[in-house]
Amino acid sequence: MELKVVEIKNPKELNFILGQTHFIKSVDDLHEALVTAVPGIKFGLAFCEASGPCLIRRSGTDESLTDLAVKNAEAIGAGHSFIIFLDGSFPINVLPAIKAVPEVCHIICASANPVQVIVAESDQGRGILGVIDGTPPKGVETETDIEDRKTFLRTIGYKL
Repeated sequence: MELKVVEIKNPKELNFILGQTHFIKSVDDLHEALVTAVPGIKFGLAFCEASGPCLIRRSGTDESLTDLAVKNAEAIGAGHSFIIFLDGSFPINVLPAIKAVPEVCHIICASANPVQVIVAESDQGRGILGVIDGTPPKGVETETDIEDRKTFLRTIGYKL
């Protein structure tokens, strides 16, 4: 077995969701969940099929986001993994709907940070072991940092 580090290519620092599911129907169900959760949502989705023709299945409402998802799915190459790139919405807006899709096994990461995916490769194929999301802490927040955090959350509409 060989370990690989695959960097998520995300030139516009978009939010994305990386997860694992178990069935080809996932592409259609994830698409439906996303457009139902946020009407007018812009997203691209790619899913690595793990049996049969083993294709990267894709869908989305924005061609450039779908192309970005496919590019990253190709690099990761882990069976039954999926990646969704969002533009103009946040994972918090869609994660409950994604988690409710019956085929979804788990969410590995939801982020806009620089992310590295730790992939194990064997003779059979590839699997995701985990991710490195962002950078290590640089300290503990001060009272000013707490107030800045609360102000930011109010500014973007997540707290009153």
